[in-house]
Amino acid sequence: MKKLRISIFSAFHPFRGGIAQFNERLAKELEKEHSVNAFTFKKQYPDFLFPGTSQYVTTENKGIHAERIVSTFNPFTYFSAAKKIKQSQPEVFILNYWMTFFSVFSALFAKVLPRKTKKIALVHNLIPHEKRFFDAALNRLFLSQYTHFIVLSKAVEQAILSIQPTAKIKHIQHPWYDHFGEKIDKQVAKEQLGVALDKKTLLFFGLIRDYKGLDVLLKSFNQLSDEYQLIIVGEVYGKTDKYDQLILKSANSSIYFFNQYIPDDEVTKYFSATDICILPYKTATQSGITATSFHFEVPIIASNVGGLAEAIENEKTGIIVPPNDEKALVLAIEDVFTKGKVEIFQENIRDEKSKNSWGNFSKELINFVLNEC
Repeated sequence: MKKLRISIFSAFHPFRGGIAQFNERLAKELEKEHSVNAFTFKKQYPDFLFPGTSQYVTTENKGIHAERIVSTFNPFTYFSAAKKIKQSQPEVFILNYWMTFFSVFSALFAKVLPRKTKKIALVHNLIPHEKRFFDAALNRLFLSQYTHFIVLSKAVEQAILSIQPTAKIKHIQHPWYDHFGEKIDKQVAKEQLGVALDKKTLLFFGLIRDYKGLDVLLKSFNQLSDEYQLIIVGEVYGKTDKYDQLILKSANSSIYFFNQYIPDDEVTKYFSATDICILPYKTATQSGITATSFHFEVPIIASNVGGLAEAIENEKTGIIVPPNDEKALVLAIEDVFTKGKVEIFQENIRDEKSKNSWGNFSKELINFVLNEC
């Protein structure tokens, strides 16, 4: 295979979150066969608009070095950033897109690159979960400068085609994360977390916003017996009042709430301690949590929204339930345990691991670049 000069723009270290993790892992895989230049933000959000405690991780960067070139809220940096990407002389440029207010500089980056450069937009999300009046116009601007797209779900593919019917799109399954380390003994993990050793354990993991449906899960958990315990892990973006009240009033008090961002080296103990991961989302495209959960061989119960259900084989690696349906979620949780499905699902997940590797993902991406662009 020809060695390509590839430039990638995305969130990278020191920014935190799933997209930064995704691209760190992708860039490492591409570097095995190609030359990779990574570019990222100087600042991703103004501090006063950021709903969490910090945009940054505090750990040392042991991965890809990314040059910090653009501030989303400073248009004067757009042109210097575009110049730096052009100076890297990429044969392939991969632009990651997930927020509509990235559209102006994303379009500019493509516009300044030579016609011979193969320009790929890796679209994690096109239609925001929390919509604003300007989203449609900004998405049209972004899409006007790209013709070839990588998507991680059919839902995003359909969203792109609804605006740009001639788009060339490659749908590749989100690969399973493998950079969090290996699973540890379940009892050891429970002891480390200070949770009950003998209860059926449910996990809600990741950034907490209203569309993630934690309130739905808490209302469902209220209906479960004290055989069950719930571990909630993730920083709340916004107010915690709604969740605090539901926890306080819950008939089942076995709820452990870790309202914080979890560094990569601590992720393993939460997934090692659990039996089932719950994704009760109200809306979704896809979620990196599925890729993390399956790496640790933890089955998933998830809402049938967006592309979330595409990553889960119903009654094989997990269970799909209707969104915003507390009773359906309760029945699914009870069904998994009473019918011994946890172990069956775990075995099925192990059988699927090799198909969802980063090596396979990068090969499919490069084949799309070489054969379709």
